[in-house]
Amino acid sequence: MAFAIGIIIAIGCMLGGFAAMGGHVSVIWQPWEFVIIFGSSLGTFIVANSLLTIKDTGSAIVEAVLDRATSQRDYLDVLGVLYTLMRELRGKARSEVEQHVDSPSESTIFKNFPKVLADKDLTSFICDYCRLIIIGNARTHEIEALMDEEIQTVSHDKLKPFHALTAIADSLPALGIVAAVLGVVKAMGALDQSPELLGGLIGAALVGTFAGIVMSYAIVGPLAHKIKVTRLQRVRLYVIVKQTLLAFMNGAMPQIALEHGRKTIASHDRPSIDMVENETVSGGASRTGQQQAA
Repeated sequence: MAFAIGIIIAIGCMLGGFAAMGGHVSVIWQPWEFVIIFGSSLGTFIVANSLLTIKDTGSAIVEAVLDRATSQRDYLDVLGVLYTLMRELRGKARSEVEQHVDSPSESTIFKNFPKVLADKDLTSFICDYCRLIIIGNARTHEIEALMDEEIQTVSHDKLKPFHALTAIADSLPALGIVAAVLGVVKAMGALDQSPELLGGLIGAALVGTFAGIVMSYAIVGPLAHKIKVTRLQRVRLYVIVKQTLLAFMNGAMPQIALEHGRKTIASHDRPSIDMVENETVSGGASRTGQQQAA
């Protein structure tokens, strides 16, 4: 909603200001200028990126436009999964805990947190490092280095749509100039026509420059930035997992380990200690009791 409101304000003020100065908004509608710009940008986008990145860019645009950023509920769910797993690691036999990390889709722990389970990459990240903890001979500093490397890789992959759209945003002003030059070439072929017709052709050509700049700085550029913010919030979930599990490996109790993870959340999104306790510690205990009763 915020993205749509921002675009409406930006475009509305441009067109409204142009009309208020006495301009005719209908003159700006030059469909073939837009075809040149949009077609060229789409073609270069396809040339420059793999099919996987193209598909992921579509998903990233949907996430950004619909404002599917990480919420406080997402943070609490991740902390809830981690608390329950750490409690199992401290109190259960190795074989019992392995069942949860080997088949998370069938695990009663992960089923209690469907949003975490739906994120396959994050679920794999949690399960892989819990498996290393179960093995028991991994050194904490080595695990931390491995986690940092994997988080960097995850961040790089999730930001590919941002870099792809940023490249397009940077190229749009130049593509607008290309469209304008082609329009001027067309106008030069009509030098023997009346000044009114020639002026209309030159004005139509300049729309290409206008469209390229507007698309770059008012639409595609901000959209790319929105994608970056949204995706980096998803990466923050991996950092929470990292700090929580490292604290647990260093001997911290599950409740204390959760605090290490909670502190990595931005202050305006960070749940309070009481909220974490109610949603994870107390909630986790009640859920486990229900599972055992069942």
